[in-house]
Amino acid sequence: MGKLNASASNHLLPEDRLGERARIYGSEKAVLVAVQTPDGKVDESLRELTALASTAGIPSLLEVVQNRTRPDPRYFIGKGKVAEVKAAAHELHADVVIFDDELSPAQARNLEEKIKTKVIDRAQLIMDIFAQRAATKEARLQVELAQLRYLLPRLRGWGSALTRLGGGIGTRGPGETQLELDRKKINRRIHALERRLKKARSERALRSHKRRTGPFPLIALIGYTNSGKSTLLNRLCAADVLVEDKLFATLTTTVRRGEIAPGQLALFSDTVGFIRNLPHHLIPAFAATLETVRDADLLLHIVDSSHPSCTEDYQSVIDTLDHEVFTTDEPRPPVIDVLNKIDLISPDEIKTEAFHKPVLISAQNGTRIDGLLARVQDILSQGKRDVSLILPYNMTAEMHLLSQREKLSVCGYTKEGIEVVATLPEEDLKRLLRQGARISPSPSVSQKMA
Repeated sequence: MGKLNASASNHLLPEDRLGERARIYGSEKAVLVAVQTPDGKVDESLRELTALASTAGIPSLLEVVQNRTRPDPRYFIGKGKVAEVKAAAHELHADVVIFDDELSPAQARNLEEKIKTKVIDRAQLIMDIFAQRAATKEARLQVELAQLRYLLPRLRGWGSALTRLGGGIGTRGPGETQLELDRKKINRRIHALERRLKKARSERALRSHKRRTGPFPLIALIGYTNSGKSTLLNRLCAADVLVEDKLFATLTTTVRRGEIAPGQLALFSDTVGFIRNLPHHLIPAFAATLETVRDADLLLHIVDSSHPSCTEDYQSVIDTLDHEVFTTDEPRPPVIDVLNKIDLISPDEIKTEAFHKPVLISAQNGTRIDGLLARVQDILSQGKRDVSLILPYNMTAEMHLLSQREKLSVCGYTKEGIEVVATLPEEDLKRLLRQGARISPSPSVSQKMA
């Protein structure tokens, strides 16, 4: 892939001119580089980086690891290791060198100058995957915004393609340097994206309000990427959500309706998977997922129990929830820990001690799904009371909606209305009483429900 010349670059937007460095392409091959610090776990992190590269369509030719107490401030790795990476990249005809940690703008520039090959970091790789796989308009806007914010401080000094013909970086021609124009273009685009996303957020808030005030409880499936959330959603809702053995197969929050008991419905939401060292720039791209988690009545935390680092993956999700989702003292929805993929390992290998009263299932085979739904019913029924009511006949529609969401049985018909027994939250009971329902003096609810 040849480099852009200065004359051709004048006709392109800055993000196009910088595309060779800011983006990766399916025909490229990579060398992966990581630093092993005393408290780090580089093997697992590199396995994940390899999987990320594969998801982006980039085969990995070589992994290079350097043991250091801390990254080098100038090159991230030592000068000798830089020379080793350069020799390996050229010998293997690698197109890109991918670093497992986020590089500073100066480190990225210094490495490119030394290695003479395109250098990107983990954050850019994840953003590129999001750019490839984002399906909704809002997700594409969020990813573009993240990429431009990441690109802006990295403009300075990235080759002659950033200057006008006849002038260098820091020199002025007629008007402004190309670098200044690039910055202005990117800033204008950032402001335009922010305005469009503000409108999209207000539309999403309206949809979220409708879900919160709707007749069905909202159950959000959260977890580490590739833990089996989409497979479980398909199992619970007879849905057809895309399932792939890739990281970030799901980048759009999907909501489907399913039964948690015969005739009792709930909304299940499949969310974007979390990952270690998630670039802070990409947190806004998770906005829909984060809002769904906050609004949920119940969270199912899905864990790939067959993965060697399942406990670390689990903790990574918990940390993200603590630092990015529930940032205030607001009440949190209850959580059920769900250990998935138990069909892939023996019972003795399942690590249950790191989790809180976990439910063990196989979403792929349907193993123990009934047990999971029983736990869901138990938790959703907490804070509810059994009551016998007489509903006026003009509340038939309300009764039908309640029967889909809550445990409700019709006992008989009287002149005053329909006599029912139900298990209801206190707020629903108060609302029904305001609308004209009244508590029945009939025999005990427990006798009727029996």
